[in-house]
Amino acid sequence: MITEGDVLQAYERIRKDIVRTPLEYSAPLSRLTGARVFVKWEADQTTGSFKLRGALNKIRALSAAEKRAGLIAASTGNHGLGVLRAAALERAGAILYLPRTASPAKIAKLKAAGAVLEFHGSSCERAETAARRTAAKTGKIYVSPYNDPDVIAGQGTLGLEILEDCPEATDIYVPVGGGGLISGIGAYVKNRRPEIRIVGVEPAASAFMKASLRAGRIVRVEEGRTAADAVAGGIEPGSITFSLCRTFVDEIKLAGETRLREAMSLCYRLHGRIVEGAGGLALAALLKDAGRYRNRTVVLVSSGGNIDPERWQKITGLWPGEGKGGQNRASPSDRGGRPDGPMRPIRS
Repeated sequence: MITEGDVLQAYERIRKDIVRTPLEYSAPLSRLTGARVFVKWEADQTTGSFKLRGALNKIRALSAAEKRAGLIAASTGNHGLGVLRAAALERAGAILYLPRTASPAKIAKLKAAGAVLEFHGSSCERAETAARRTAAKTGKIYVSPYNDPDVIAGQGTLGLEILEDCPEATDIYVPVGGGGLISGIGAYVKNRRPEIRIVGVEPAASAFMKASLRAGRIVRVEEGRTAADAVAGGIEPGSITFSLCRTFVDEIKLAGETRLREAMSLCYRLHGRIVEGAGGLALAALLKDAGRYRNRTVVLVSSGGNIDPERWQKITGLWPGEGKGGQNRASPSDRGGRPDGPMRPIRS
């Protein structure tokens, strides 16, 4: 089980080498949804997503001998970028295993950063299996994207920052893939403030955690295509995140692709932020719930912004500079800070 102390220890390990990302009050999203909405913009993290937190905590927890043995990770991009950065900080060698279907933009970023890449299979699960097999044979350390206590504790530092920056939070919406991020946030927040609701959001096309929690065991589901590719794919058998989600997560919501495209577009039009699909999941779910959260303070975790520009344009129908700004950005309160007075929610 992950404890509050594990997250605090992780934060001490990594804080000097991560960005304390902004928690921004959004007046336009608050008016649109009826809640007081804050957004945690984790795309501002050094590697463009929250994954650096977990990878760095994991690698810093290793012994000197383990670091010398070298690291292996499997990733579609974000976790790989986090591992690569963390390995560089700790002067440890790393090999990244990717499925052949990985995003070209993320592959290009990894190559530009000097990554040693191996391609295996057509899915994250197959790449992970190959990476684990190689680690077992060679004695290298496998760095899981989510199924590891140190990784989860590192990702839980997001929860620590949220509570410090927004102590009035009543609900925290978190994107869910393998469940590492929401497990870490939930473990910290529920130990400190058990009344805060932890709400997971999965793409409807890849809803493995919701189906597993309903079944009482990790299950497979039929999977479709989703703009939230960073959280697509199944949950590793025996993953500790399943029991953590059962303990700390109040609800898992699903976001359809239409809402997801709308959320990604709104992040740009209202806040000038280009987010990847997973980074728009929390907002997509809240849009579906618009009007149900009046007088509540909702924090949306926007988990990352690593997306190919052409793919983002295709998903949103926007071009950079188009639909951005206008009266929604005229007031400083629309860009950050706290609401100055009572809000008048509207429905779109």
